[in-house]
Amino acid sequence: MDVRKQRLIELLLTQAFAYRVDPPFQLSSGATSPYYIDCKPVILSAEGQTLVGALGYEIARDLGAQAIGGLTLGADPIACAIAHHSFARSTPLAAFVVRKEAKGHGTTRWIEGALPAGCRVAVLDDVLTTGKSTLLAVDRVRQAGFEVTGAIVLVDREEGGSEALRAAGVEVHPIATRTQLMALRASAERHRAEAA
Repeated sequence: MDVRKQRLIELLLTQAFAYRVDPPFQLSSGATSPYYIDCKPVILSAEGQTLVGALGYEIARDLGAQAIGGLTLGADPIACAIAHHSFARSTPLAAFVVRKEAKGHGTTRWIEGALPAGCRVAVLDDVLTTGKSTLLAVDRVRQAGFEVTGAIVLVDREEGGSEALRAAGVEVHPIATRTQLMALRASAERHRAEAA
């Protein structure tokens, strides 16, 4: 595994992942789960921004995207990290934000960012569960006349979101998955038990 990806997964496990059986966590989808992933401490840190920017840029470049963004707030730091990283590369990418509500004054637009008409975009999200928020961003971007080349998510919880997006014609490209986080967690627990 790429050392940058390995380090990012370590950061996600130690700074973004929580496990609790009783009571389980309430998710935004309304479901409950014994684990919760809050990526913000990672993607708002200098190291996390650097890793996410580099890894996300490579995926966006391979997708042929000209811009990256998604539904605020989860996608915002990821989009900025990728755009920042891209500036020093041969194909700089524009970042954009999809509002949860249309701007209430002025342009009344849903999407913020200087995007060329009809450009190719990769939609971003921090955590993918059911795919509802990512699909909302995809719909808004398509309604604005942009072409969605794929979705980049920091963590895929592997709970149906990828399948929902695929059904909408969008392939998901996770930087990390629940399986990878759980494997690293199990390995760390084994090491602790052996050392005890």
